[in-house]
Amino acid sequence: MAYAVDGVQAQFNVPAKNAAPRIAYGSCNGFSSMKLLKDTHDANALWKDVRAKHEAAPYDLMLLGGDQVYSDSMWEELPELQAWAQLPIEDRASQEATPTLKSAIDRFYCELYIKRWSQPEPAAMLARIPSIMMWDDHDIIDGWGSYEDVLQVCDVYQTLFRAAREYFSLYQLHTDLADTHPLSLTGQQHFTLGCRIGPVTILALDMRSERSDDQVISLESWRAIYTWLEALPARGNNDRVDHLLLMSSIPVVHPDFALLEQALGLFPGSQELEDDLRDHWTSVPHRQERLRLIHRLLDLSVQKKSRVTLLSGDVHVGAVGVVRSDRTDKSDTGTRVLNQLTSSGIVHPAPPGMVLFFLENFVGKSLSDDRGIESEMIELPGTRHHYIGARNWLALEPTDDGRYWANWHVENEPHPFTKVIHPVDFKLGDPS
Repeated sequence: MAYAVDGVQAQFNVPAKNAAPRIAYGSCNGFSSMKLLKDTHDANALWKDVRAKHEAAPYDLMLLGGDQVYSDSMWEELPELQAWAQLPIEDRASQEATPTLKSAIDRFYCELYIKRWSQPEPAAMLARIPSIMMWDDHDIIDGWGSYEDVLQVCDVYQTLFRAAREYFSLYQLHTDLADTHPLSLTGQQHFTLGCRIGPVTILALDMRSERSDDQVISLESWRAIYTWLEALPARGNNDRVDHLLLMSSIPVVHPDFALLEQALGLFPGSQELEDDLRDHWTSVPHRQERLRLIHRLLDLSVQKKSRVTLLSGDVHVGAVGVVRSDRTDKSDTGTRVLNQLTSSGIVHPAPPGMVLFFLENFVGKSLSDDRGIESEMIELPGTRHHYIGARNWLALEPTDDGRYWANWHVENEPHPFTKVIHPVDFKLGDPS
């Protein structure tokens, strides 16, 4: 379908009726420091690659899984905010944001989006592929939701959050905060979105609006999420759901962050990855919430006879994770599998080589989640390593037999890394 805005021509592709969409997925669309920006030869090289692939075989949908913009430079560009950050914590907690600071913060987020959205390479794709976006911490401030309560609720931080929320809604969801997004789930007050396209269901979790030291998503919002999921039709009906793609900005399957963070302190230049790991699903306060999510998704896969795949970003590497359950009380024919596909970042560089070496060789890859349930980082198909240590984006390309080919397109790699996601066959068991 073609359209024009102010004389600029563009078009987008619509999947056939009842067909699974061709999807491009990316995350981490920016830089967390000026040094990384200066050290990167071509910031938008992978956006150019997305366009080339799209022109060869169009994508119907683009999913952007968090950190679409990076607000980190705010702490250097706003003198009043920089001065506030240097105060003792008790003074920061008690000080109110001045009208001048509020105005500067609002202007910063506005200009950040205008600058990022107007760059030709991502702008071309935003104009040509319909998108569903969900925010992560850098769309607000690095580590949002994992600070001490005294800071999280202070006036300056809440001013930052309100401004980030307004511009996220406007520029990423194309919705005024006063309006309800058409994909918003009934019963929740934040940004979790859900939709169906042919036999594919997409659920994008808002894991930042309610995040705190002891929760990722509130019980009220979880109830809304599970009510929406339970209302989905089971596979086998004419109105069927073959595949649920659940967007979790932070990976559900990842190495234990506590041990990793402690070890990474040994290596210079590892701070960027530490920032990503501080508020991981595997942190102790979030583990029960993570386990409840895993149980519900395993149950859902059985009840709806549908494949469930997690899409994640945040950690600046590409990776494959799996959750396996052989609990006979949870399934009727043996092992059940949740796949996780992580792609990060489309702009942000990978961690330093020493950090990648440590991740690959010295960090455990599996976790016993519960009786009969294990999660594991697995080797990328066709390789002997677990992580893509370069910038990447992910293409999800369906076939007529119900499979999805997951192709990681990697900077300076001539061929993609590929994993095939098979449909669930409950007569034969669950192969992958």
